[in-house]
Amino acid sequence: MVFIPLSDDNPLRSIRFQWMTVSLIVVNVLVFVWQSAGMGEAVAASFALIPSELVQVKIFGGAAHGPMDALAVPEGYTLITYMFLHANIIHLASNMLFLWVFGDNIEDAMGHVRFIMFYLMCGIFAAVLHSWMMPTSELPLIGASGAVAGVISAYLILHPKVKVWILALWRIPIKITAAWALGIWIAAQFVNLLIEGEENVAWWAHVGGLAAGAVLILFMRRRGVVLFDKTRGGA
Repeated sequence: MVFIPLSDDNPLRSIRFQWMTVSLIVVNVLVFVWQSAGMGEAVAASFALIPSELVQVKIFGGAAHGPMDALAVPEGYTLITYMFLHANIIHLASNMLFLWVFGDNIEDAMGHVRFIMFYLMCGIFAAVLHSWMMPTSELPLIGASGAVAGVISAYLILHPKVKVWILALWRIPIKITAAWALGIWIAAQFVNLLIEGEENVAWWAHVGGLAAGAVLILFMRRRGVVLFDKTRGGA
């Protein structure tokens, strides 16, 4: 991770509280507790997205069973369920921290219902692009990174000049604009994709989420919400 986001100077303008953002975080944490409490690799694999299995079946049709699957979950449904599984506490914490810092303002720009639709659509497109680029992969895709990437690109398009507190290199607190912070994060995804490919991290899913978020924010934001807001946040 290039940096750790801490907070932003960007108050809510249309909603009183980010109910959907908090609900997503709670659900992700509860699912991780369930995983950690002994759900087992076989059960987790049933809800993870396996590109090679997904391309074998019709969406929301029958399940293509892998050797690790314990439950007959239709592969189409894993386009959603995979988002709520995480490999470890660091994987979970990093995704939820980005969602906490940046998700509230995207929810504010859309409203509660459209935000949850936006989040899920970004995650679905992330998985579809990952599967399209890696159609023979048998490695499970899990995590909210694709959906959160959509939130990040939407935030960058709406609020590039807002000041954000981050921990650079995990230990140096600095305050910079979202354009710099999120621009660096986005650039890192493409650099890692070119250098590492898909060996350890699903970089194509990140790219898919970024693309989906950038497009969807154009149509799903509230009327009157401007793009590339010139204000720097604050009260």
